[in-house]
Amino acid sequence: MFAEEIYIERREWLCRKVGKGLILLAGNTYSPNNYPNNAYYFRQDSTFLYYFGLNVPTLVGVLDAETGEAALYGDDFTVEDIIWTGPQPTLHELGARAGVAKTYPMAALADRIAEAQTKCRTIHYLPPYRGETKIMLSELLGMPVAQLHAHKSADLMFAVAEMREVKGAEEIEELERAFHIGYAMHTTAMRMCRAGVVEREIAGAIEGIAKSYGSGVSFPSIVSQHGETLHNLNCDGVLENGRLLLVDAGGETVDNYCSDHTRTYPVSGKFTDRQRDIYDIVLAAHDRMPEIIRPDVMYNDIHRAAYLTLAEGLRGVGLIKGSAEDAVEAGAMYLFMPHGLGHGIGMDVHDCEAMGERSFDFSELLDRAKASATCVHRATWRVRTGTVTSDEPGIYFIPALIDKSRSEGLYKGIVDYDKLDAYRDFGGIRIEDDILVTETGCRFIGDKKIPVTVEELEAVVGR
Repeated sequence: MFAEEIYIERREWLCRKVGKGLILLAGNTYSPNNYPNNAYYFRQDSTFLYYFGLNVPTLVGVLDAETGEAALYGDDFTVEDIIWTGPQPTLHELGARAGVAKTYPMAALADRIAEAQTKCRTIHYLPPYRGETKIMLSELLGMPVAQLHAHKSADLMFAVAEMREVKGAEEIEELERAFHIGYAMHTTAMRMCRAGVVEREIAGAIEGIAKSYGSGVSFPSIVSQHGETLHNLNCDGVLENGRLLLVDAGGETVDNYCSDHTRTYPVSGKFTDRQRDIYDIVLAAHDRMPEIIRPDVMYNDIHRAAYLTLAEGLRGVGLIKGSAEDAVEAGAMYLFMPHGLGHGIGMDVHDCEAMGERSFDFSELLDRAKASATCVHRATWRVRTGTVTSDEPGIYFIPALIDKSRSEGLYKGIVDYDKLDAYRDFGGIRIEDDILVTETGCRFIGDKKIPVTVEELEAVVGR
C-alpha cells in the first residue's frame, strides 16, 4: 500500500474529472470455489485498490464528486469472525490508512444511495464483472441485473482509465518488482525444460514462485508445446525433443502490480534451422517496437509496424509472395498472428479491461473512445508518457485457420499454401515483454533481460 496522500490525491482528481453525482467504487468479496467456506484466493478489484489501497474484502467506497468527500462502507469483524481470522483492524483504522475519515457500516450504504436517488443525483459505477457485485448493485440501485450494463457510467469509466493508464513513479517501482517475479518464473521454466517432463510440473513450479514472491500469478500460466493455441491452459503434455515449448506467464506483487512475459524455446535445447528462422522473424518484430514506440503514437500504427516486420520475414522464407505491404493490406497477417500486438499492463494484466473493448461493444462509445484515446479501446488508443504496454508479436501455424482461409480462397497470390503445409505441425512462437513509454521514447520494464535470443536461450534451456 502506498502513502495515504497518494490515494487522497487520486480521489480528488477523480472527483474533478467526473464533476457531478456520487461515485460508487465496490471492492470485491470472497468468491466461493466449490462451497461457501472454501473460497478462491481473494483478489481485490483493481480500481478500488487504485483509489483506496485496501486489500480487504467486502468494502465499498463512495465519493461525492461535487464536494470531494470520501466515505468507506463495511463492517467490523465480530468475535465469531476473529476466532477464524485472528485480530483484524477496524473499519475506521482501515479508512485512516487510505486517508478516509468517514466510515460507516455497510447497512448505511442503502440509505445513502436512496437519498441520492431521491435528489435525482447521478450514481456513477463501472461495468461490474463479478456476480456478487452485480447482485449488490442491483439491490442498491433497484435495478434488474440485466439492466446494469446499460446504465454504466461512461464518465467514470473514461476518467478511471485515463488516470490508471498513466503510471506514477511508485507504480513503476511496483512494475519493476513484478518483472523480477516474472524473471524468476521464466528462467526456472527454461532450466526445467527437457524431454520427459510434464508441462504441469513446470506450470506448478513457476506458479509457486509467483506465490512465494508476490500475491500469485497475474493470470493462469500457459505452458504448452501447442503454442499455436493462443490461450492454451491444458498442461498435460509430456515434453518431446523436436518440439517447441511456449511459456506465457507473469506474477503480481503483493500490491497487485503485474508482469506478463512470453518465451518460446526448443525442448531439446537446440533450435532446428526451420525453428530458428521463424523465431528470428518474431524476435525482429519484438525488437522493432522499442524503435517506434513514443508518446502520442497510435496503437494501430505500432501493431501495423509489427505486422510489416513479420510479413517481411515470412516473405524471406517463402511463405508470403509479393511485398510485405501487400500482405498486410490484404489482411493476410491475421492468418499468422490473429491477435493484437499488445495490451495495457498495470494492476490488471490486461489493464482496465474490466471496462474495456473485450467487455462490451464499444460502438456506442466510439466518439468518447476517440476523444479519450485510452487503452480501453485499442482501435483508438494513443499511448502516452507513463503508459505500459506489452510487446508480444507471434507467428502461429493453426491448421484449422489455414484450412478455413484456403477453402475460402483468401489471400490468393500472397500466401503460399503449398509451402505452408510443411508447417502444420510446427506449433507457434510468441515473444513478450513489457514496455514503459517515457517522455522521449520507451524502455523495457526490468533492469535486465529474460534470455531471448537464440544463443541466450540455447545456453540456458535444460541446463
